[in-house]
Amino acid sequence: MAISPIDLQTLFTQVDKVGKQESAQKEGMALQQALQQAQSQKLTEEKINSVNEAQGEGEGAEGVGDRDGGRQEREARKKAGEKEEEPEEKTGGFIRDPDLGRNIDVSL
Repeated sequence: MAISPIDLQTLFTQVDKVGKQESAQKEGMALQQALQQAQSQKLTEEKINSVNEAQGEGEGAEGVGDRDGGRQEREARKKAGEKEEEPEEKTGGFIRDPDLGRNIDVSL
């Protein structure tokens, strides 16, 4: 199918409009990327400049350096009227499980 001269005439008049649309699309993509980058940079700066709330103490934090064997905690419970639990078997500052380390499996 051949292109007639009248078709070429209409196409040539539309070329500048197509060019403007293509350049606007390219600029729009660049502008969108710049906005996303600015937003990301702003969030990063806010995280750096903000003061974060300290995390709550976990269960392991109070056990560090506890040399009195939980005596203070037991005394506090006693004052509060709670029933004192029997402490587990202790040997040399270590808690030992009575079910572990006493049985040897010799099966092959």
